[in-house]
Amino acid sequence: MNDFHWTQLLNPEFYITLKIGGIQFGLYIVLFIVFAETGLFAGFFLPGDSLLFLSGIYCHELIQNVLFIENDFTNVVLLATLIAIVGIFGNMTGYWFGEKSGYYLFKKEDTFWFKKKYLIQSRDFFEKYGGKAIIFARFLPILRTFAPIVAGIVTMDKKKFMFFNILSSFLWSFALVFAGHYLYAVFLEKGIDLKKHIEVIVFGIIFITTFPVLLKLFKKPKQK
Repeated sequence: MNDFHWTQLLNPEFYITLKIGGIQFGLYIVLFIVFAETGLFAGFFLPGDSLLFLSGIYCHELIQNVLFIENDFTNVVLLATLIAIVGIFGNMTGYWFGEKSGYYLFKKEDTFWFKKKYLIQSRDFFEKYGGKAIIFARFLPILRTFAPIVAGIVTMDKKKFMFFNILSSFLWSFALVFAGHYLYAVFLEKGIDLKKHIEVIVFGIIFITTFPVLLKLFKKPKQK
């Protein structure tokens, strides 16, 4: 920690490998970041996808002093499951926040800046496409943070929300953690240590996950 520089906060590897007084805090920090990104309004800037991918690469280091089991596959499943569970509670927190604030919005009178009809339209949209919205948002930065909040605001059916919340959390966690862990093993057999190319991996994942969002934002609407 003596050589700490603020730029390290932008590097997911810093959180995973963090030790204080010789104690490994990586697992707890990873779980907190996952909760913050999916459950706290201010968590949208945190490195979710790349963090999970790197967690798969550093699976052994993350849980060796906490819940380590001899079987490698079991360790990866355990890590992915812990992350998925925290992600579920994160989304539940986001939904709760949106649900509580949404009540006041529905009671609010129309103003120049606020039209209740748009909130009602949003509720109808989530009732129709809410499941897909929750799943897709789980894999997209920023949207991952705000989707459960919006679902709560528009009072999306709780049972429906929980089903897709659980499904999306396990899909997100297992896909990225397993990809990181086993791709690391494949490349290592070919003499390539992915731990030495962390920056490339992080930028690659950021590009892959944000490109669809940017494409949608800058895509020109079709002329009718």
